[in-house]
Amino acid sequence: MHQSQGRTHPDHPHHHDLQTAAHRQAATDPDWQAGYRRWRSPVERAVVWLVQAGNRRLRYCGTISNTTWLHTRAAALNLRRLINLGLTRTSGIWQLAPAST
Repeated sequence: MHQSQGRTHPDHPHHHDLQTAAHRQAATDPDWQAGYRRWRSPVERAVVWLVQAGNRRLRYCGTISNTTWLHTRAAALNLRRLINLGLTRTSGIWQLAPAST
């Protein structure tokens, strides 16, 4: 274990070799690059939505409380996104507006 500023990081005997191989694959594999370009933007956008408004640090002590908070926050953000996409409830039925092209 490596300790730095109160954090511990397990040392993997082949960590450097694995990391080098992963970087090499990322630099040369067109399928990997296409997948990365496809998913990078949506993932980064989701992370920004999650941490906006001062939500960069955990607020509670304990894994269960923080997991509950994270799931509630994610559900609220997903609901807000669906409402912005046209989610409505009419006569007890949830409907999403058809996508406009």
